[in-house]
This record gives sequence, structure tokens and C-alpha cells, in this order.
Amino acid sequence: MFTKSSFSPAWWLKNAHLQTIAAKFFRRGHSIDTTNETLELPDGDFVDLAWTEQVNSACTRPIIAVLHGLEGSKNSHYAKGMLSAIKAQGWVGVLMHFRGCSGRPNRMPQSYHSGQTCDVDYFSQYLASNYPEAKKAIVGFSLGGNVLTKYLAQQKQNIYQAACVICAPLDLSSCSNRINRGFSRVYQKYLVDMLRASTVEKIKANLLHNIDTTRLNSVRSIRDFDQMVTAPINGFIDANDYYKQASGRDVLQQITTPCLIIHATDDPFLCHVNTTAITSLPKQMTFEVSAKGGHVGFISGNNPFKPRYWLEQRIPEFFTRYL
Repeated sequence: MFTKSSFSPAWWLKNAHLQTIAAKFFRRGHSIDTTNETLELPDGDFVDLAWTEQVNSACTRPIIAVLHGLEGSKNSHYAKGMLSAIKAQGWVGVLMHFRGCSGRPNRMPQSYHSGQTCDVDYFSQYLASNYPEAKKAIVGFSLGGNVLTKYLAQQKQNIYQAACVICAPLDLSSCSNRINRGFSRVYQKYLVDMLRASTVEKIKANLLHNIDTTRLNSVRSIRDFDQMVTAPINGFIDANDYYKQASGRDVLQQITTPCLIIHATDDPFLCHVNTTAITSLPKQMTFEVSAKGGHVGFISGNNPFKPRYWLEQRIPEFFTRYL
């Protein structure tokens, strides 16, 4: 069901862009120690995992899996904050880097994308096999939230007691249009620059052969990058075909796992018109919409020197019901 969020923005951060940027600014000095592990995949590629601590197969404490956003990593401000919040609960956190996002390129031409769920599925099977006594939950941010939505819809009998989807581009086409307007194009440039750089690395490593570097350097929008790179290397006809097949909006009804979705209507990355027009949701799903919050911001509190990160309270609060 759709509900109004309890989030109230800090009086000094009511602007969507301030919410979005401040979270990264305030957390620039924050760090969390992780134990790193490489998970080999069935197709010969790999993903790197970052654990809040080393655990053995007898672990009975809850394990919370974290999926980051586009070109994110364990060093993304929201990932560091969430892993710290998980650890503070006495739980174990583990972030799965999407292919090529851990600081080293992956081995295959194919990349991660908004609808690629096979790695999450294999990672989840790995958790189930190696830590059978631990209850499990999972949270996905931005692109990772859309991936999680697709995964939950495909794998109804999954290992997770609960899931959270945060600021996800559930309708990819409208979101690619939204980030190409106004000040949001600043965020788009930041993301496209990183996407181009990682693609050039793969071209230099002889993993990609049909992408012209000159044309790649002229790409300025997410949609154009998806048209030139994401779609063809991952088996889609074009960007529109990718967006249609990978968007999570149309599969929400298929999710049976208890799930909390959080969105802000002022999110400068996302378009909410198509998503919030949904007339019904599964009974075990709560879709919280707030007027403010920006993109993965949600900063509250009265003291500018002591900001509160509301997501790091709300997500554990939701998981506690099921763990």
C-alpha cells in the first residue's frame, strides 16, 4: 500500500539538491573497515564482497545484504552509512559490488545493469549455502533497488525475510528523461563521465570491440550511453528495449517478500508519475512516499553540525520486525 513517509527534512536542508549533495559532503570523512572477499561466478566472471566482519558458517546473527547504485561501491556515502547502521544493530552486513565496481574491471564484455539479477541470485544462493543458520534481509539503493525489485519478482521463494528498495528508478525511461533536465544534468554528467571511463578501460583491455571511442567520448546523456553501450553489450535491441525489459515498476505485483519501498517526490534523479499511478500493491509491500528527501539523502535533525540520517533508522526499524 502507498503511505505517507514519516520523514521530516532538516530545516536547513529542505531543497532537493541540498539533500542529495549534503549527504555525500557530510560523509566524505566517514569510513568503515571491511573484510573483502571475491565471489567467483559460474560464467567465469567475479564480484567482490565487502563484509562488516568475518563470520563463519555457524553464524546465527542476521545477515543484511546491500546493493549499491550506478557506479557505486562500498565507499558510496549511503553504503558506508548503511553498513555502519547494520553493524550498530549487532547484525552482519555484506555489500555485493556489481561487476566492475570494486575498483578493478570485470573479466567479461557484459556489464551490470538495472535488470541484471543473475549475480544477485548467485550471491544469495552463496549466502544460503554458507550461512544457513542466519536470518537474512536485503536493501538496494537506486539502481541496486531496481535490480532488487526484479530479483524479488523472479525469485519468489528467495532466502530473505524482508527487503528494502530505496530511491529506485522503477520506470527507467522516464527516469532517464528526468535526469536530462535542469540542474539534474549535473548529476548525469558525473555518472556519464564514470561510465565512459570504465568503458574505455574495457576497450583498452580488449573486452569490447564494437564501440567507437570517438563516438563514446561524445556521449552526454544516460540514454545515449545506454543506447551505445549498455543495450548492445547486454543483448538488448536498443535503449528502449532495455528500459522496457529491465524496469521494476511492472513486476511489483509479483513480489511476495515483505518489502518496504522509499521514494521522495523531489528526487532529482527520478520521475514518479508512472510509478505512483499504480492503483494496487501486494499486501506485504509498503510504499512510503515523502515530499522531501532528494536522492538517497533523507537528512533530518535540528543541528547542522549533527545531521541525522533517517534511512539508517527507518531501514533497521523495518527489518527488526522480521529478524
